[in-house]
Amino acid sequence: MLNKVNNNIVSTRYWHQVDQQRIQCDLCPRACKLHEGQRGMCFVRQNLNQQIVMTSYGRSSGFAVDPIEKKPLNHFFPGSPILSFGTAGCNLACKFCQNWHISKSAEMDTLMSRADPEAIGKIALEHDCHSVAYTYNDPVIFHEYAIDTAKVCRELGIKSVAVTAGYVCSAPRVEFYQWMDAANVDLKAFSEKFYYKITGSHLQPVLETLQYIKHETNVWLELTTLLIPGENDSDAELEAMTQWVVEYLGPDVPMHFSAFHPAWKMHDKPRTPISTLLKARQIAIKNGVHYAYIGNVHDKAGSSTYCHQCGSLLIGRDWYDVMEWNLDENACCQVCGTKCAGRFSTQVENWGNKRQALKI
Repeated sequence: MLNKVNNNIVSTRYWHQVDQQRIQCDLCPRACKLHEGQRGMCFVRQNLNQQIVMTSYGRSSGFAVDPIEKKPLNHFFPGSPILSFGTAGCNLACKFCQNWHISKSAEMDTLMSRADPEAIGKIALEHDCHSVAYTYNDPVIFHEYAIDTAKVCRELGIKSVAVTAGYVCSAPRVEFYQWMDAANVDLKAFSEKFYYKITGSHLQPVLETLQYIKHETNVWLELTTLLIPGENDSDAELEAMTQWVVEYLGPDVPMHFSAFHPAWKMHDKPRTPISTLLKARQIAIKNGVHYAYIGNVHDKAGSSTYCHQCGSLLIGRDWYDVMEWNLDENACCQVCGTKCAGRFSTQVENWGNKRQALKI
């Protein structure tokens, strides 16, 4: 555990002095340079007494038990329940944020639940959760809280899942992913223009995070792209993105293409047509992605898992319900014997569409 300044403020390690008046936060590529008392864009990291502190340690915007497919993770213990929680704030400025009431909050009143890492591990055990998800907002900004929780969970045999935009510097990235077992990373688009204009960030650090996770850790990786009409859904961009994924990450990394609905500062855009999602899935498969999914819409075929070798149905899903299971005990296709990439339990589970909110 880190040095506590008070109940929910802890000192941090990733910062350096810029000049006599300012220190720089080195957690993410935003590199906020802060005067005494000033908070970074994420809101939860602050220059306090000439050091960067995290101000929301042990405080959460809420807890719930979800289906793991909701993260979305389709190849990491499918059908299992996962305890989900987040804090407040975010280090990106996505105009389309779907969780804006949490990630854009600058009010500590958003953090109604209090739970230390030991309490979270205990709650996960009590509710038979195989995993804990650091989600709703980006765990990059609650780095210390997430890592301490993951350490407790690992001792208890509980997995840790990061749902993140992957916008993090190299040193804290190494420390963070030592303690994660799976990650779903938002690859928000495949153009620098989109990242800069729509999210206030940059594409290259995200690509570096993806390659680091895939090639230098044992963390199971899946990707999600929210397709926004007229912004990141062109054939050319989808071709480039999926080709890059196959070349630099490999064909076994699942890709999820999700439907946008108007939110936050993008109410001028229409909902994503299902035809766009189906097109993206087809492009991904054509370019060699073995497992491509569509989300935020009801489509059994687009949410189910198929053998990339013979095309047989491996895991049939209806929304988050696991309806069919055609993998053998070695996670191989029962028809042709091809291995399905992922982490699977020998016991088939189906938490289903339930969401159980918890008060702590």
